[in-house]
Amino acid sequence: MKKKRIVITGMGVVSCFGNDVEHFYSQLLAGKSGAKTITEFKCDDLPTRFAAIIQDFDPGDYLDKKQARRVDKYIAYTMVAGKKAVESAGLTHEAFEKLDKRKCGIIIGSGMGGMDVFVNGVQSLDQKGWRKVTPFFVPFIISNMGGALLGMDLGFMGPNYSISTACATANNSIIAAANHIRNGDANLMLCGGAEAALIRMGLTGFCACKALSERNEAPEQASRPWDQNRDGFLMGEGAGVIVLEELEHAQARGATILAEYLGGGVSCDAYHMTEPRGDGEGVALCIQNALDNASVTAEDVNYINAHATSTPLGDMAEVNALKMIFKHPEKIVMNGTKSMIGHSLGAAGGLEAVATVKAITTGMIHPTINLENPEPGINFNIPKEAMKYQVKVAISNSFGFGGHNATIVLAPYTP
Repeated sequence: MKKKRIVITGMGVVSCFGNDVEHFYSQLLAGKSGAKTITEFKCDDLPTRFAAIIQDFDPGDYLDKKQARRVDKYIAYTMVAGKKAVESAGLTHEAFEKLDKRKCGIIIGSGMGGMDVFVNGVQSLDQKGWRKVTPFFVPFIISNMGGALLGMDLGFMGPNYSISTACATANNSIIAAANHIRNGDANLMLCGGAEAALIRMGLTGFCACKALSERNEAPEQASRPWDQNRDGFLMGEGAGVIVLEELEHAQARGATILAEYLGGGVSCDAYHMTEPRGDGEGVALCIQNALDNASVTAEDVNYINAHATSTPLGDMAEVNALKMIFKHPEKIVMNGTKSMIGHSLGAAGGLEAVATVKAITTGMIHPTINLENPEPGINFNIPKEAMKYQVKVAISNSFGFGGHNATIVLAPYTP
C-alpha cells in the first residue's frame, strides 16, 4: 500500500521567548539566549542558579482564569501551545466547526508531568494533614492530563494519550501521531511535548545528578553545544505543538501547508540510565530507522537539528553516531536550538520541530551560540550566525534518559 502523505499545517509554542511562533524564531535567528538568573524560587544554595525560565506567563484567553490558577503549569503550557497551533492551522470559526472531531486526536507528552502540584501536595500533607491536599492532586500530576483537558476543550474524540520517554517524549509523540494518521485512525493530530519542571525540586534533581552547567556568573554563555568548555546543560521549559494532517484532508479544507512529515524512527541504547552509548549504535540505528521509514537516503539530508544538549558526553556521542550514517558531514548544516532556549526536557522535540519547520519555510537557519572552541573532528557545518539555506530534507533528533532515541524527518512540501 502507498503510504498516506502527512503535512504540517499549524504550530504553537510556549517558550522563554514568549508564545508567538514568529517571535520565537526571530529570537533564535538573532542568536539571543533565554538564560536568566532564577528569581522565581529559592536556589541560592544550589550549584546552578539560572535557567531558560518562562517569566510572567499569561495564558490569555486560551485557558479559563480559574482553571489557570489550579492546573500545573505543564497543563497550562499544553493548552496554550495546542490552541495556538489550531489557530495557526486556520481552524477557527466555520473551519473548526466543519472538522470531524471523531477523526481528530491529540498526543502531547510530558517527561515529568505535574511536578509543582506534586511537591505542593507533599508539603500540604506534611505540614497541614491529608484534608488539605487538593482534590485535583492526582488529575494534575499525571502526564496525560494536558492532552486530555485540551481534548475536552476542543471536542477532539480521536486518539488521545501521552507518551513519556524523558527528553525523547515530543518526538515519540509526533511519530505516534503520524502513525495514527497513516493507519486511518485520524485525519488530524495535535502532537508534541510540554514541560514545567523549573521549580526548586526539579532544578535540585538535575543538580544532584550533575547534569547542569554551573556557569552562574554568565548564564547566557552556559549552553554551548560542541564547545570544548561545555560543562552541562541549561534547563528550560515550555511547550511545542504541531498540527499533523493527512494531505488530502488538508487540501480539501484549503489549508496552508508548511512542510511535510516524511517519517520517524526510534530505538533504545539498552546501555545506561543517563549516559549515551559510547559506540553510537543506538542513535545510529534510530536515525537509519527514520530514514528508512521516510523513504529517503542519507545523501538526501542537508540539515540536522541536533539534540546537542551541551553535556560533556552527549554532544560528541551524537556527532559520532551521525557520522556513522552521514559519510559527507561537510555537506550538511547542523545547529543546536538548545544553545539559546536550553533543554526543555519532554518539550524539547516539539520546540525543535517548530524551529525545523521555520527553517524550511523561511529559508533561514538559526545559529548555534557560544561555540568558541569546537571539539575537533565534528566536520558538520555549524553556523555561528543566521544563514540563508534551502532545506531539502531535515532530521531532528531527541534522546532521553533511559536510552530512548527518536528522530523525525521533515521536508518542504512539494505537490
